[in-house]
Order: sequence, then C-alpha cells, then structure tokens
Amino acid sequence: MRLLFWLSTALITYVYLGYASWIWLLSHIRRRPILVERSTPSISVVIAARNEASNLPAKLENIRLLNYPADRLQVVVVSDGSTDRTADILRDHVPQIVPVILDEPNGKGIALNEAVKRATGDILVFLDARQSVEPNALEELTSCFADPSVGAVSGELLLDKPSNPSPLTAISLYWDIEKIVRKLESATGSVVGVTGAIYAIRRELYHEIPPGTILDDVFVPMHVARMGKRVVFQPAAVAHDRLFSQRGKEFSRKVRTLTGNYQLLQLAPWLLSTKNPLLFRFISHKVLRLASPFLILLTLLTSMLSRGSLYHTAFWMQIAFYALAGLGALSSSAKQLKPVAIASTFVMLNAAAALAFYNFIAGRDGVWH
Repeated sequence: MRLLFWLSTALITYVYLGYASWIWLLSHIRRRPILVERSTPSISVVIAARNEASNLPAKLENIRLLNYPADRLQVVVVSDGSTDRTADILRDHVPQIVPVILDEPNGKGIALNEAVKRATGDILVFLDARQSVEPNALEELTSCFADPSVGAVSGELLLDKPSNPSPLTAISLYWDIEKIVRKLESATGSVVGVTGAIYAIRRELYHEIPPGTILDDVFVPMHVARMGKRVVFQPAAVAHDRLFSQRGKEFSRKVRTLTGNYQLLQLAPWLLSTKNPLLFRFISHKVLRLASPFLILLTLLTSMLSRGSLYHTAFWMQIAFYALAGLGALSSSAKQLKPVAIASTFVMLNAAAALAFYNFIAGRDGVWH
C-alpha cells in the first residue's frame, strides 16, 4: 500500500509539476532556436464550419483585414452539412473565398480534407470560425518557415478574461500554465499538438485526417513530427477567444478534448511506439494526464489504508482539498477565494478526464464542438 501511495503521488506530481520543471531545465541546457525571417509564401487559409452563420460574417471580415498580400492569400471555407445560413453566406462571398458546400455532415476531419484538396498555397493555415486573429498573425506564422527544419507552427490562443474576478480565473491560470509548457517544448524541439484556432503547416506535410477524428490539432502536427520536421510555437501569432461563462461549457469542452486524446491512441497506435520521435513528451504531456483521475483515487485509497501518522495526515489533507472543491461546486461566490478556485478547477479537470474515459469506452466520440 505504501509503495502504491508513493508511486501514485510521484506520478501526479510529475504530471502537474515535474514535466514542466524538467522541460524548463532542458531549455537552459539545450535550447534549439529557429531561424525567423519575414517572407510572403503563398497561403491557403482553411476553415471548417458547421452552423456558423452567427460567426462567419465577422470572421470573413477579420480575414479581409489581415496584413498579408491579397495575391498570395487564398481562403477556403467548408460548410459541413450546415442547416442554417452558413452555405448562403459562403456563396455570397465568392470570389473572395473558395466555398466548399457539403450537403451532409461528415465531421470536421473530412471537411478539412475536402478544403485541402482545393488549397493551392504552399502553406496551409488552419483557423476556426469563432475566434478573431490579430492583423499580423499570418506574417508571424510564415516567418517561422524560413527555417527548413520547421514543418508546422502553432499560434497562441488568448482567452479574454473578465474585467471582474470570477470563478473562471482558475481556468485561465490552467491555460497560462499550458502555454508556458508549449513555449518550453518549442524552445527545446517540438510541441506536442498545436492551437486548433490558429496553426500552419507546409502543404506537402499534410496527412489526411481519418473520419471522426476529434483532435486534428494533435493528429496533424504529430504526423509532421513523424516525418522529421519540428513543430514550433509562435506566441506572436495571436487568436482571441472568450472563456465560456455558461455553467458547464468549459467542462464540456475539456471532456471533448480529453476524449480526443483517447481516440488518438486508437487511430494512431504508433504514437505509443518508438516511431514517435516525441514519445517521451507525448506520454508526459498527454497520456499521463489521462491517467491522473485514477492516480488520484489510488492515492486517496492507499493513504486511507496505510498505517502511520504520515499517511493519515495525507488522507485528511486530501479530504480537506476535495471539501474545498465541493464548496466551490455549491457556491459560486466561494470560488472567488483562490484556494477554492484552484481545488474546484483541479477536480473539474480530472472529472473531465474520467468522463472522457467513459465516453471512449462507450463509443461516445464527438466530431464537433
């Protein structure tokens, strides 16, 4: 019991602190800078949309205002079986964009595959319909491709925080930590996955996405890494999004992402083999997080069953921590307190991982947000 307690505790600590500390240390020992140089290669912006009539006009206007030569920029937008005015909006914007109208919903992966077939640019830039991107975003992404070792570039997603403190601040802290890890991974080699709202790859490195794939923003760049090219993070290429204020919305989004991580292991089993050049990072950054709720439960049970004051103290400290999370679940105002917000967010993330496991074994995969 004691051995299991220390093993599970060590793994949990590694998931949330150890890996970030290791990659930070590596960045001071073996930094791998990239060549950044302004250029204007031909670009195809690719967007897959389903029932995005409320977001598309603003998104298309946002793209129109980007600082990139119009004669070097193609925009391909797919309507994936939309039942609102999405397809009509796309038709109204010809010839400024290349519309791809799919009558039946096929899922985001298939929609992106169809868009890429129409793309003519040397660089494919993937954007989502909801977020806005800053005027210089395309220039910042393409500047990294001056380095021949770079095959994919991730931009940065900034979550606009509310002006007043709210229960969402702990979620935003989680995203801030995640971005720090990505920066460190990029500085020392390659990131594991990219920001789905804004990323780019060399066209010749695109690997067709299997039907039903949830996380194209991990599947696509991991294939780029498999082909011997770096996947880097460019924080100067910025997209803006909002933290969802609706109760449960952030939880649902996290469940979907973690379910996608389980799905990836089935779609691409090579990710857990030596064929994956980022194997250690993939396990540390993705796989162990999936195991986290089970490790937490094991830590709680083994501390309860082990004899000794140290283990009893550890057990009651865990109970107190989860009591704070329970308080946050019962009272939104309690989440204004940082310890409560942190405990609530930690439990929410691990509850999402547990539900993702259930979704995966039950076959409840989703292909759209």
